Amino acid sequence: MTTQTLNSLSKASSAYLRSAMHQPIHWHEWGEEAFAAAQRENKPILLDIGAVWCHWCHVMDRESYDNPEIAELVNQRFIAVKVDRDERPDIDSRYQVAVSSISGQGGWPLTAFLTPDGKPFYGGTYFPPDDHYGRPSFKRVLLSIANAYHEKNDDVVEQARMVEGAISHAESFAGKSAEFSPSVIDAIVKSALKMFDPQNGGFGSAPKFPHPAALDLLIDQYVRTGNEQLREVFVTTLEKMARGGVYDQLAGGFHRYSVDERWVVPHFEKMCYDNSELLKNYVHAYQATGSEFFAAVARDIIRWMDQWLSDRERGGFYASQDADYSMDDDGDYFTWTLPEAQAVLTEEEARVACLHYDINEIGEMHHNPAKNVLYQRASVEEIAKRLSLHQEQIQTLLQSAKHKMYAARLKRPTPYVDQTVYSGWNALCISAYLEAAKVLKLESAEHFALRSLDRILAEGWHKENGPLHVLAYSDSQAEHRPIPGVLDDYAFTVVACLDAYEATADLSYFNFARRIADAMVERFFDPVSGGFFDTGKISADQKVLGVLGTRRKPFQDSPTPAGNSVAAIALLRLHAYTNDADLRDKAEQTVELLAGSAAQYGLFAATYGIAAVHLSHPHTQIVIVGNDELATRLYIAAVAPYSATKAVLKLAANKAVPQNLPPVLAETIPQLPAVKQEKTVAIVCSGFTCQPPISDPDEFIQSLRRRSSTTL
Repeated sequence: MTTQTLNSLSKASSAYLRSAMHQPIHWHEWGEEAFAAAQRENKPILLDIGAVWCHWCHVMDRESYDNPEIAELVNQRFIAVKVDRDERPDIDSRYQVAVSSISGQGGWPLTAFLTPDGKPFYGGTYFPPDDHYGRPSFKRVLLSIANAYHEKNDDVVEQARMVEGAISHAESFAGKSAEFSPSVIDAIVKSALKMFDPQNGGFGSAPKFPHPAALDLLIDQYVRTGNEQLREVFVTTLEKMARGGVYDQLAGGFHRYSVDERWVVPHFEKMCYDNSELLKNYVHAYQATGSEFFAAVARDIIRWMDQWLSDRERGGFYASQDADYSMDDDGDYFTWTLPEAQAVLTEEEARVACLHYDINEIGEMHHNPAKNVLYQRASVEEIAKRLSLHQEQIQTLLQSAKHKMYAARLKRPTPYVDQTVYSGWNALCISAYLEAAKVLKLESAEHFALRSLDRILAEGWHKENGPLHVLAYSDSQAEHRPIPGVLDDYAFTVVACLDAYEATADLSYFNFARRIADAMVERFFDPVSGGFFDTGKISADQKVLGVLGTRRKPFQDSPTPAGNSVAAIALLRLHAYTNDADLRDKAEQTVELLAGSAAQYGLFAATYGIAAVHLSHPHTQIVIVGNDELATRLYIAAVAPYSATKAVLKLAANKAVPQNLPPVLAETIPQLPAVKQEKTVAIVCSGFTCQPPISDPDEFIQSLRRRSSTTL
């Protein structure tokens, strides 16, 4: 393809935008030039928001945006603007609210129609090329909107005004602050329990999403209360998911969600942030139950992320792997026909693998009924009994089959991996890796997480401008345009720095956490009503495009943890190390902002529920001083039980001095006689008070058990 046939997206940085550079539509990137053109030509704006991993975005590209007839209509009647939702979450979040208020649904692709100044007046998600699925054809929609804009412009302007009002009221929480009560945690938990599917695990019906924050909240509450009903919910859910097709049975790692209630047929895209948060779930479930199954899944997630979503040379986690390898594909890379499996396996391996993974002549995929999604239908025990073989034989055959099938799959055309490095998503992955490394003793995972964090802090953090949203783009040849970090980038990075400090006892990570938190408060905190806006302050001379001037305070997990909730957790964790009352006050104001309505959000306020746990329970810090075998035993004992509000630090005896510690610990730990004598001890501090040091591991374990679960 010659440069003459490419549209302006050939100059874009984003992989999603660049994927549309060949289309006959005269696409514009979001910017002043597009809005000026719309006003100059008095045309409505067609806004397409999607992502490189999005299956239905590819479908609409193929069916409509590649179609010369539709392209001609768009070019004549509209100014077309394309946005990558991963690159510009600030744009996506506001227009999602707009389209939801119009059509009652959101998602990707998001198809919105705007006035020339960017105010939305109509929209939807996927539109088929012909009247289908109960939806009007895209061509009919385009013609109707173009005619209405010119023939009924007063109605269009009034509709845009109403929609803008809906955006401004969504997530503003003006005047809704209420006094915080820990009972809100129970309300969120009860909401999750009501939605629990006891047969298949998970929450609600199809399509079914994992809801990692809700699972973590349930695990924490189970550990505190011993409520077996909570255990049943997270154990059933995590087991069913890991045995389902939503989990990649060959490579490891989770697909984004399941289209059915049984977790069998997924949407095949794989996101770094889904896998980071689920990795935490499986690590925490292992801590809470001792089940080696959960530990094995956690290691398997890391195996996939190491192989597919990691920049092994420089550090950093890539964003996603696409669902499809071509416009005509629907998960073919991940699925199998019976002959495909038989071709790479021995007869004995095929017999066992087909029983285990439910591979038959007729599979689950509508576009190709012969294609099977691999999921664990029959257990090793069931297959052994059916075939009259020992379980060890079945296990050996399955491992061999799995290895051969994965090797064969690697030879297939492979779905695109978006190698864009996003600061906030990387912070989530770093925290997850550090958590897994701590509990499962994975030195390589800790090493890579720290390398990745060091890269973010070195290349993406600027004292004057804060962290960049995008650290590196997938196409190294693309121009790198600096995009300022949003609230998520700041909050997630503060937490990652605190996790790194607790993993290494390197005070530089703590100092970074404090500096980034201070910048987060300065740029995003609302001193009038409390809470954090998702984007920074708008200066008087700054030109605001579309509805980006609308202020939002995100509390809803969708699907990454909500920025306000994580910001509150970050401030409360910092308060535990500094006793700076201002940090706790701002966290409390943030939590109070949603206190009156959190229960209405249910599952989607689960990270808020975890913030509420941090606010309502005293923080606990366990400091192990020493660098011998005894110190290692004490550290392992301290790490073993799960608690959202517990931190464990390990210090060499000669490092337990004030200049190596944050303020609270600097005032207490070095003064202890046992520490001065450089004895190996464990010290439990809670609520800014430390208990006498313990050096006997058995006594230490007993002391942890004696402490009420609510303390931890």
